[in-house]
Amino acid sequence: MSLEIDLLRSFVTIADTGSFTAAAERLMRTQSTMSLQLKRLEAVVGQSLFERNPRKVVLTDDGRRLLPHARKMLDLHDAALADVRGQNMQGLVRLGTPEDFATIHLPQVLARFAEDFPDVTLEVTCDLTLHLIDQFRIGAFDLVLIKREPQGLFAAGKGVWREELVWAAANPAVAARAVLPLVVSPAPCVYRKRATEALSRAGRAHRIAYTSPSLAGSQAAVRAGLGVTVLPREMVPADFSILSEAADLPVLSAAEIALLEASQLSRPGVLLRDHIIRSLGAASP
Repeated sequence: MSLEIDLLRSFVTIADTGSFTAAAERLMRTQSTMSLQLKRLEAVVGQSLFERNPRKVVLTDDGRRLLPHARKMLDLHDAALADVRGQNMQGLVRLGTPEDFATIHLPQVLARFAEDFPDVTLEVTCDLTLHLIDQFRIGAFDLVLIKREPQGLFAAGKGVWREELVWAAANPAVAARAVLPLVVSPAPCVYRKRATEALSRAGRAHRIAYTSPSLAGSQAAVRAGLGVTVLPREMVPADFSILSEAADLPVLSAAEIALLEASQLSRPGVLLRDHIIRSLGAASP
């Protein structure tokens, strides 16, 4: 018995959406078909892959072990099929993304997609989440990655990444000031909100010392000693220090990156959407 691609695609889509109904809608199949395909896959592997409850389905330990392999197999299958068929998938996909996320996580993801589909034109725009959402609303993007509170604004978007947030500074002594100076992005910003709300709950006096819409501007201000900032742990520059709880700073909860998609995606848009979900899902912390 072998792992059929259609069965793996159904399995991955159920895992991504957390729902048989949502997975069926995405793949344009019936819910009964999705259930049948999952049963067939579970029969092949000899293990239960999901635990069902009234609200959503959750991966079992065996399902979590299979998921990254299934994603890789789907990536290879789709790329091989496109290449062998010589279909030369063409079109334009407009992707919006926060600058910091694009700096670290997206380059390799997009490079692999461009290699698999060289005739698809990617138009990537980096901006603040607020601006990305505004532009998405008027149809300027096909796909948008945004920072959001879990189950917050645009809760219908697919959560694809969670980021561990930390306090960082070029000069740790800045954190010892009676009124903590902050270097942040303009409001509304998830990181800014996390920082100010956590400090307020902890009773720590603070002020906004420097606001910059760009990552480079914020990091320059931190390097100049103008304040501390909040960054995903993976994005802290080598010349910055991660400030521990010893600096009298509260622990920050993780943030979420979600993917929004236009109501009518082109075939290249669907391919990029699925590629992003699989790639980030496989590497998600």
